[in-house]
Amino acid sequence: MRRVCFLLKVKADRLDEYRARHTEVWAEMLDALRATGWHNYSLFVADDGLLVGYFETPDLAAALDGMAATDVNARWQREMAEFFTGLDGGAPDAGIAALTEVFHLD
Repeated sequence: MRRVCFLLKVKADRLDEYRARHTEVWAEMLDALRATGWHNYSLFVADDGLLVGYFETPDLAAALDGMAATDVNARWQREMAEFFTGLDGGAPDAGIAALTEVFHLD
């Protein structure tokens, strides 16, 4: 299982709404994530908008490609794009650049 960690930046003036949207993630989005190999997926956001994402997957390319092929992901990404800075018009999931893991306790 590969551990994946990534960073994005949420617009400071949209933090409250961004947090609220994630209290009610669509059931079909959750089902699609599970079906395409996203496990133990978590998002953390700081008060300045720094977003840290973490998930585990057996195959990162397959997990990203699998979600990209779903209609629900396209809809979710369109709705979420307005919350982020630095995407140059791209979808938030296109901005996932995995950080290099340098230590893991286990």
